[in-house]
Amino acid sequence: MGGFNYKDIYIEDGKRVLEVNILPEKYCNFDCIFCPIGRSQNKVDTQQPFDDMDNSLNELENMIEDNKAELVYINSKGEAFVNSRIDDIIALIKSKGLLVRLLSNGYLLGRDEYIRIANKCDEVIGEIKAISEGDFQKVQRPIEGYTLEEYISNMVSFNKQYKGKFILEVTIIKGYNDTEEAVNKIKDVINKLCPDKVIVERMDDEKFKKKLGVSDERFDEILMQLER
Repeated sequence: MGGFNYKDIYIEDGKRVLEVNILPEKYCNFDCIFCPIGRSQNKVDTQQPFDDMDNSLNELENMIEDNKAELVYINSKGEAFVNSRIDDIIALIKSKGLLVRLLSNGYLLGRDEYIRIANKCDEVIGEIKAISEGDFQKVQRPIEGYTLEEYISNMVSFNKQYKGKFILEVTIIKGYNDTEEAVNKIKDVINKLCPDKVIVERMDDEKFKKKLGVSDERFDEILMQLER
């Protein structure tokens, strides 16, 4: 068996979706305080080689065929771009005639080598959580030198040239981006980004829900303003 992890196949919009994590452990360019995976021991934004990748690719091919998948969702423990074989992974999926959805936090979508990879996918998901520079540094703890302005700019520039479906996931966090001022800033980002779809979520992991979760009433108010 290879080193990938899979969720049980599920149906979404009539398609059989196979969700796969292509990282052996958490490798990310952020170290968010609310990450359900835990702390980033491997805080990187460059591609890394991993062991047993040929077996992992063979296993992926078998999983696609055995489950009659129609869309493969690359949703990894961290930033999927850092797997040095991600090009091969996407090529395998596309060779089967399947759709590819890729989740990235979005920061690396400003770099040519990652733009090229993302452009091969049918759907790309980017994320917004903290909406002020101070909070971005405090709670998302990016690699040194990263800024919120560049983060947003990277996604905006990527989507301007992207031919597929760009989805923005917004996570509402109590005390950080749930005020009217913060929600208006998120609306400004959405208007700049022009995503094909906006998904608004909140903290639902039990470890963080009590401290960082917004009330049902407030969440519904924010949904009305943001989701489309």
